[in-house]
Amino acid sequence: MTLKFHWFLPTNGDSRHVVGGGHGSPATSSGQDRPPTVGYLSQIARAAEDLGFVGALTPTGAWCEDAWLTTAMVSQASERLKFLVAFRPGFVSPTLAAQMASTFQRQTGGRLLLNVVTGGEGQEQRAYGDFLDKDARYRRTGEFLDIVRGLWDGKSVDLQGEHLRVEGAQLARVPDPVPEVYFGGSSPIAGEIAARHVDVYLTWGEPPAQVAEKIAWVRGLAARHGRTLRFGIRLHVITRDTAERAWAEARRLLDGFDPETVRAVQAGLARSESEGQRRMLALHGGSRDDLEISPNLWAGIGLVRGGAGTALVGSHDEVAERIAEYHRLGIDEFVLSGYPHLEETYWFGEGVLPRLAARGLWSHPFRTEPGSRSQIPFSSAGSTR
Repeated sequence: MTLKFHWFLPTNGDSRHVVGGGHGSPATSSGQDRPPTVGYLSQIARAAEDLGFVGALTPTGAWCEDAWLTTAMVSQASERLKFLVAFRPGFVSPTLAAQMASTFQRQTGGRLLLNVVTGGEGQEQRAYGDFLDKDARYRRTGEFLDIVRGLWDGKSVDLQGEHLRVEGAQLARVPDPVPEVYFGGSSPIAGEIAARHVDVYLTWGEPPAQVAEKIAWVRGLAARHGRTLRFGIRLHVITRDTAERAWAEARRLLDGFDPETVRAVQAGLARSESEGQRRMLALHGGSRDDLEISPNLWAGIGLVRGGAGTALVGSHDEVAERIAEYHRLGIDEFVLSGYPHLEETYWFGEGVLPRLAARGLWSHPFRTEPGSRSQIPFSSAGSTR
């Protein structure tokens, strides 16, 4: 299978330093040198599209701009790039969500992917009016996906569940194609929801041995339901022409972490209800020491950012080899990001992707002739590396 790569739209702002925010952590005002305007996000989207990324993840939460509205606008500046829109099932009715997805597909030519985020932080959920506990939120997610998938299949849906109830729900127009559903979660109930409902299971960037265990776990759960899933991984990247330059960039980012900010972020993340976040914290323990937790896997980002907290760091050849290693474990999709997101798109797209293509692991999804350039409208910003 040809590997698929997705980039990230920094809808909480961008910078040459690590911008805070992420799962379970509020965004900080420091370092947001590039506001998340439609114009800037469109530059990133066009660059990703031209370089061969198939999609771009847009996050959800109180710390960033709304994913649905942002991607609807940015989609008009691109032609083929898909948008992996993160959304929380508890915040909108399943019938309305199914209708929104259907509309998005028609208006963008089928460029919607859905990243279902159940919500691992009770405090943030309550701020949105959701007072269920974590396990109940996951059970509601299962009911939500039952309804949405039924509607996308063109059925009239009646469901009276523990948390959701609809009667005679039906879409006037079903989406074509039906959006693929991406989902992540490390708790037992999250695994069960993934096994029954999703197309792609996502994990944050843990060391290969831990990723292999997680894949085996979810694959086994899915098999009990007669299903086969694909697997993806969420990582940051710092890739340069040489390993020395890549690690120098990682050290520069680390030197920009204010100790008080690190302490405050770590204290907040320690209160997280998320099992995935707990696993991320365990990789570095809040310490700046020994952050290379596996060859070319650096846990420094997680000192100041919630959620995905690890980066692949190294030369283009080394990063390509680490990607191949994850692929051998069963990972077929990579959701990547880097600081700043515009420049790092080019470092990865021009440095790593050609090496993966040479190994037969990747081909440009939007080019039909060898050596041709896509005819996608392109930003005048160009590569700023």
